[in-house]
Amino acid sequence: MSETQLSDEYWMQLAYAQAALAAAQGEIPVGAIIVSQNQIIGQGFNAPISLNDPTAHAEIVALRDACQNIQNYRLPDDAVLYVTLEPCTMCVGALVHSRVSRVVFGAFEAKAGSLVSARQLFETGYYNHVFSFEAGCMQQQCSEQLSAFFKLRREQKRQLRLQEKLLNTQK
Repeated sequence: MSETQLSDEYWMQLAYAQAALAAAQGEIPVGAIIVSQNQIIGQGFNAPISLNDPTAHAEIVALRDACQNIQNYRLPDDAVLYVTLEPCTMCVGALVHSRVSRVVFGAFEAKAGSLVSARQLFETGYYNHVFSFEAGCMQQQCSEQLSAFFKLRREQKRQLRLQEKLLNTQK
């Protein structure tokens, strides 16, 4: 395994830990960190429910954190985003505007992924900044984390329906 792959996996582990924080708050477990010069300059996890903000995706939260930390709306030339799920269209747009240099993501997002899955936004040629990206770093772990979350959520909803049904039959 090359040094880059080891480094990517190391940083993705930290993004994965951010995703666990999201799950603990009942948010979809997606985590992100931004690294420059081997230092974390921004981090975040999905928080649209808890923040009442539809734009509070992990990538956006991490971008906001990084930009506050470096006191600039543009990221350093070497900034890399590590995120556990393929970015959506909104997040790709924000990453273009922030001038991130590279994105490494874990799980593919078949319905909303905008780098390789549902849409390949960079294929249009319309962007004034294009970043490189790598897909599938810790893909299995990231996918399993999401699957486990949704399995638990479905079970919780099933239990709630059963309780409601029981209450209705007791009336």
